[in-house]
Amino acid sequence: MEFNTFKDLLKTHIDGMIKNSEKLFLTDVESQDVWNTYLDSFPEGTNVLYKERLEFDCSACKQFIKLFGNVVTIKDNKLVSIWDIPNLEHPFDKVAEGLSNFVKSAKIKDVFLSKETHIGVNKNSQLLENGDVLVWYHFHYELPKIYTIRKSESVGEMKGHFRDSKNVFKRSMDELTTESGKIVLELIDQNSLYRGEEFKSVINSFVSYKEKYEAISDDEKDNWCWVNSIQNPVSRIRNTAIGTLLIDLSEGMDIDEAVTKFEKVMAPSNYKRPKAIFTKRMIEEAEKKLEELGFTDSLGRRFAQLKDITVNNLLFVNRDVKKKLKSSVFDELKEEVPVDTKSFDKVEEVNIEDFIKDILPKTTSIELMVEGRHYGNLMSLIAPENEEAPSMLKWNNNFSWAYNGDITDSIKQNVKKAGGNVEGILRFSIQWNTDTYNPNDFDAHCKEPNGNLIYYGNKGRRHPSSGMLDVDIMNPRKNTPAVENITWVDKSKMQEGIYKFIVHNFSHRGGREGFSAEIEYDGKIYSYEYPKELKSNEKVLVAEVRFSRAGGITFVNSLESTTSSKEIWGINSYTFSKVNVCMFSPNYWDDQESIGNKHYFFFLDGCKNETTPRGFFNEFLNEELMKHKKVFEALGSKMRVAESEEQLSGVGFSSTQRSSILAKIEGAFSRVIKITF
Repeated sequence: MEFNTFKDLLKTHIDGMIKNSEKLFLTDVESQDVWNTYLDSFPEGTNVLYKERLEFDCSACKQFIKLFGNVVTIKDNKLVSIWDIPNLEHPFDKVAEGLSNFVKSAKIKDVFLSKETHIGVNKNSQLLENGDVLVWYHFHYELPKIYTIRKSESVGEMKGHFRDSKNVFKRSMDELTTESGKIVLELIDQNSLYRGEEFKSVINSFVSYKEKYEAISDDEKDNWCWVNSIQNPVSRIRNTAIGTLLIDLSEGMDIDEAVTKFEKVMAPSNYKRPKAIFTKRMIEEAEKKLEELGFTDSLGRRFAQLKDITVNNLLFVNRDVKKKLKSSVFDELKEEVPVDTKSFDKVEEVNIEDFIKDILPKTTSIELMVEGRHYGNLMSLIAPENEEAPSMLKWNNNFSWAYNGDITDSIKQNVKKAGGNVEGILRFSIQWNTDTYNPNDFDAHCKEPNGNLIYYGNKGRRHPSSGMLDVDIMNPRKNTPAVENITWVDKSKMQEGIYKFIVHNFSHRGGREGFSAEIEYDGKIYSYEYPKELKSNEKVLVAEVRFSRAGGITFVNSLESTTSSKEIWGINSYTFSKVNVCMFSPNYWDDQESIGNKHYFFFLDGCKNETTPRGFFNEFLNEELMKHKKVFEALGSKMRVAESEEQLSGVGFSSTQRSSILAKIEGAFSRVIKITF
């Protein structure tokens, strides 16, 4: 076979390689060793000396082989060398075989790139002594543009970029789990991941690549990664925020912890996840555990009734609790007249345990005054729908309880949702944009006794008086109440004197409605409504109050307050309501060993929970179920207690939180006391 035929067949073979694969690579062999292999692969007597050099030893072919001799492509994860040429004849079949074996003995080290459009020299001429011209043919190949780069670019840097992408891609394939990708996709589908939809495509691709990677043999994985890492958005996924989430999940980090870590990077500080985090696998495991423990029939919950409770677990039962007495309309009106709580400032204070031990046994009737500060103490006792079902709770009975968690249209709750502090000694909050869209920019102001003004201009700054404006909404959104909030947290730092609470319409943008406002001091809430339209830059004085450390606040001037009485859950605030039953929380029934905090429950006559509370909370559940707390958190929010006229609802107080309530006691004589917790 003539060399020229060998050369042409080589070119045809390379054309075919490029046609079937756009990617060319270099194996990790020295270029000089490739050239030496070429010379050494000629069978004896086939590369004879021509004048001073061997026949197939020329500088042009040497340049080609050193630059291009270790080029390969990958087909079915196997290396294909430029020397794997079919239909070669002696001696070039042996030469190509030797070169192919040597080149493919090493792994790929780089992609192939070149600044030149051609490799080698096609031919050159030599003038012989007799005047004839001898033409010499050499290895030569014209490169397609996809393998060439601009003169201004660096071949080394470009190769390094591709090499890094491959290494990161392979590390991702080795270390990240398919399960982590599927968990992220599930979180995206249930809208539990901030901006999740942006990552869905790349995570789907990751899972697809990972499944293919796991299906091939170990000795093919490196070649597969070279092919699939080039210009692939998945190749450097582990170096991104979503990649960090995949890493954390792959390493076994708790899902909630991993997602929270992701959100700290990706989400704004006020971002609230719209849904609880749990996956299909987590649900299946929780369901399996529930069946294993025999608690499937324990999930259904309802409001408890008096007939559900054994007598030994009752601390007090009103003698008239089972009677249905009719009262005249005039009696009902009398009961609705609010009581001025200031008249009870000097009443006797009794600790709850002393009340239970010394007073309750001699009491025939109890009435409690529920104030605005007690709205969060409203609660209901919850029972199992199936009375025979075993307890899935930590204690030896299947009863739980639920406190009031969301008061409709509460300014205080909306301030809390907006990130405001509602736990101070004194609070001034405003709200607008509730019934109709009101885009006006209302501002809450307070002028303190020394003339200092707390307003939007110093938002977030704690003043010497301990007051601070922490919520300032400038652009109200449709269907979302707008609020602003000022709170004082330290009574000892507050200045004595007059505080002026003001609403300022900073910018009129078409809103025709006014605002609502609340002033809360030491747990008592005063509510105000100003329905009229405010002009641009108009200011409305809500209230002037005088503060003294000894006497608290007294109103000097204010809009008309609607605080006097408010009906909630069927009872009127600031009036005395009859107690039907008193008891400890179920975790302290039947003299069982103490489990969790003790609560004191007072169930009120006519009190009806207006909500559909959760049937259970995670902190109540059997420890075996807590391994699946994320699922049960979501399950508890879905399995709500159905509405019922028959229920035990009232007010409850935890032994761990300081509080108090006024009680009218009847026994040997009548008196009013303040029960402290």
